[in-house]
Amino acid sequence: MSGVKEEYRKKLEQAMQILNMIADDNTTPRNIRRTAKQAGDMLLDESLSVAARAANAIAVLEDISQDPNMPMYSRTRIWNAISVLEGIRD
Repeated sequence: MSGVKEEYRKKLEQAMQILNMIADDNTTPRNIRRTAKQAGDMLLDESLSVAARAANAIAVLEDISQDPNMPMYSRTRIWNAISVLEGIRD
C-alpha cells in the first residue's frame, strides 16, 4: 500500500508545482492565479483523503479552464495539472 501512497504523494507534488507556476505567473489574469492557488491549497488539506483533495482541485480547475481570458499556455498547464490529479484514486 505504501507504494501507492508514495506514487500519489509524487503526483500531488507534481500538480502543486504546476499550480504554483500558474499562481506565480504575472502574465496570467489575477482570477486564474487566485484559482490556481485555491486548488493548491485544497491539495494540502490533510483533513480529506488524497483522492477527495484531488477531486476537489479538479472540479475548481475544470471550471476555470473554460475562462475565455485565459492565455493558452496557462490553459495547457491547468490541463496538465488535471491529468496528473486524475491518476489519484481511493
